[in-house]
Amino acid sequence: MLILTEQTPNPDALKFLVRIPGARGTQSLEPEAATTARSPLAARLFAIPGVRRCLLAEDFLTVQREANGPGWGELKAQVLLALAAHLTSGEPALADRAPEVEAGISDDEIVSEIRQVLGLHIRPGVARDGGDIVFERFDAATGVLWIRMLGACGGCPSSRMTLKARVEQVVKRFVPEVTRVEEEPSSATAAPTLGERLKRMLDELGDAPARAPRTLFTRNGKPRP
Repeated sequence: MLILTEQTPNPDALKFLVRIPGARGTQSLEPEAATTARSPLAARLFAIPGVRRCLLAEDFLTVQREANGPGWGELKAQVLLALAAHLTSGEPALADRAPEVEAGISDDEIVSEIRQVLGLHIRPGVARDGGDIVFERFDAATGVLWIRMLGACGGCPSSRMTLKARVEQVVKRFVPEVTRVEEEPSSATAAPTLGERLKRMLDELGDAPARAPRTLFTRNGKPRP
């Protein structure tokens, strides 16, 4: 059984590339009794000391460790053993939900998954560039996720491109309830760009009163023609 691993921008998170039968979409797994009761895989993973939380998808599993817990040199082997034991057991990744729960996922669960995706797949990479992305709110009626970009991202000319190309793409992939990602407008006024400053200077020069031509004189005091 071949299970590959992949580094993530977050040193405390490791991605295990494996197709897990029974996984539906993307599911955040927390070390709670309700989660381990309906997920045999989660029960195995959270039995490993140092596993903080997991993100389960159809073709990978991201495991986040406790910052002060065992290192990946020890933890990686235990996670691989737990994954192998689960795959050979034939048990489902997630137990079937009750019919009344299958009708939909609660807003709180969606927000939890969004925060998990931002924390594992977006914020670590943005932090390397001196910025941060903060969850603001999620509109369940429209599926619009509102975030705030801080630090090096705030006011950056490429922040909109980053927002659409990276954040929206990743979040929509992992959380299908999200239809669009928008940036919460900042109350602070962004500094004017170089082009805006030059235009302002030209406008000010254009509004200045015209000066009378200066008369030049020769050495004997007579006006120069």
